[in-house]
Amino acid sequence: MGKISVETCEIEGLKVITPTVFGDSRGYFMETYNRNDFVEAGIDVTFVQDNQSSSAKNVLRGLHFQKEFPQDKLVRVISGEVFDVAVDIREGSKTFGKWFGVRLSAENKKQFFIPKGFAHGFYVMSDHAEFTYKCSDFYHPNDEGGIKFDDPQIGIDWPFEDKTKLVLSEKDTKWGGLKEYVENH
Repeated sequence: MGKISVETCEIEGLKVITPTVFGDSRGYFMETYNRNDFVEAGIDVTFVQDNQSSSAKNVLRGLHFQKEFPQDKLVRVISGEVFDVAVDIREGSKTFGKWFGVRLSAENKKQFFIPKGFAHGFYVMSDHAEFTYKCSDFYHPNDEGGIKFDDPQIGIDWPFEDKTKLVLSEKDTKWGGLKEYVENH
């Protein structure tokens, strides 16, 4: 190993990955994914799809999850900065309903591994952000679920200064909270 450092989080399964960056006067080089390194770090997942999104400042996406076809995700930011959040929705988990957040940026080059059984979302802190992620299953359009980003039962400490400036999709304004999630599952 040695090409990545892996930080475990207080919620089992979540991991923050920092790559080794080789830089000189020309710029830098890093491996963003090497299966051998990830398996050695305990992330033995086969990724089948890569996605990328572009978002403006104050966009908040999430909290999303897949119902019948859950996905492991490896997320990172290639331009800008986001606050990325995972909420444990694994049935029977001792940390059910708990959240963990990490700042991901083009500058810090950190990645966040989110296993199946978590709701996921992010808030764009910079003027613009390019967000990319690997998934362990294909996207199924009719399989998406969600939880309110501001559910007081979860109590995520989002770093936005003014909630009125948030930019949300219509569907992200309509999700229920954790209580509704539990009642429907």
